[in-house]
Amino acid sequence: MSAFASFSQAQEETPQIAVGERKPEKKKDTGPRAIAVVQLRDNGKASLVPIAILINGKFWDATAYKADPVPMALETGTVYEAERTGNSVGLFTVSTALHSNAVNSTTPWLGTGNWLPGTPDTLTRAPAKVENVPVGIDTGDQPPRLTKHPDATNSAPASTQPSSSQPSASAQPPPQSSDPDAPPRLKKPESSTPDSSQTAQNQTAPPTGSKPADTKPDAKSADAKPTDAPGPASDSGAVESGRPRLRRGKAVAEPADEDIPGYSKVGATPTKNASAPRVATAADQDHLQSIPAVSDASGPQPRAFTFEWLKDEEPEKRQQMIVLAKEQLRAYLDARAKARTAASAKPTAQTAHHAAARPAKFDPILENTQMITYDLWNSNQPIIVFSTEAHLPPPPAGTPHSETDTELHYSIMLVAYPDIYNNLHKLYVGVTDRFHLDLTPRLDLVDAVDADGDGRGELLFKETSDAGPGWIIYRATGDKLWKMFDSLNPE
Repeated sequence: MSAFASFSQAQEETPQIAVGERKPEKKKDTGPRAIAVVQLRDNGKASLVPIAILINGKFWDATAYKADPVPMALETGTVYEAERTGNSVGLFTVSTALHSNAVNSTTPWLGTGNWLPGTPDTLTRAPAKVENVPVGIDTGDQPPRLTKHPDATNSAPASTQPSSSQPSASAQPPPQSSDPDAPPRLKKPESSTPDSSQTAQNQTAPPTGSKPADTKPDAKSADAKPTDAPGPASDSGAVESGRPRLRRGKAVAEPADEDIPGYSKVGATPTKNASAPRVATAADQDHLQSIPAVSDASGPQPRAFTFEWLKDEEPEKRQQMIVLAKEQLRAYLDARAKARTAASAKPTAQTAHHAAARPAKFDPILENTQMITYDLWNSNQPIIVFSTEAHLPPPPAGTPHSETDTELHYSIMLVAYPDIYNNLHKLYVGVTDRFHLDLTPRLDLVDAVDADGDGRGELLFKETSDAGPGWIIYRATGDKLWKMFDSLNPE
């Protein structure tokens, strides 16, 4: 037997799995997990913007995934749980998917539906509200019975109360019909007939020759007619203010889907103004709340990502982030100046002008500063997200400068975390202006959300670049922010 044959035979006899070993367990697919943003307005109306959907460990654009004709993330009946800093704040149920008729729409798909604020426990375990029991209904163990209101008998006039010696006409049983199959009929009281009324007037009239009493006739009784006599009192016992009233009119319906400018229902005829949707103004954005939402039937329970600072520790970290932001802005301006100098072989008047307009050491002016701290790793390690807008101070009098140098605003986004020695480690630095959005997009923090369902939090940003607005999801690691999804640059 050759060496090759003996090697093949030994290889065949060797089992593929040794005794005691186990096959590696395959990761169980928990199903799709969709990420969206609930846009909540001051009037209580809400809409949903789909962002991404996780399928088999990979993120896809939720506005395009299985969009035939409606994306999978906007199917009717899909429930999203809105989470603010990881805490559940409400449920949004999709009822209709709207598509924008504009060619270059910032939000091609939009979901409308029912918004219920509150936690899932309070929404599912809320006790049913029971209306007040009407007066006169017995709520005991016995079957309910209708009784007269106690004031009904006391307020009735004495003349209408039947005498105990003479039985009332209405209390007499109705006459039996000769035909046993005929339906029973009710007989009118004799006092309500015109003949009986005339007889009663003759009996009460004064005798001839006597002086009539000095009384004034009642206007209501004089003008009253037999048909205007009041009916019997209600036996329900409810007062007039508590009785139901029938009113005519159209029922209040929910606003139509076509009321949203620039959007129409899938399969519907576009409206006349569909090609020119209303542009959201700055005032609309100020009153619009953006809340991340997750739809996952088998996902983990939401976990809070809030971080609590110790006493007098947050102002110290805020001052450190302000100093870091100013340093990064100076570095950005220096890099822009070097790029302009390298672009021109000889320093021109414009290059010298920009160099003279800005002093060697300047203090930028920061505005709209915001600092939010998260515990994304569930290890009590703070992750600081710092955003601000900056502009240059006015130059000294007599210094040549242009209006662009002082009016140009810069957007700064910083993400860092402090170590045990109280030093800041930069995870992300983004400094840009409106002329360089193609190189560095502007990022606006939405909130922290568990995008992949592993229990750790990710950062959701709204980005603005030359390609338009979009959404981006970052995971914070020990040395940088790792991009998980980018709607403008899908991989």
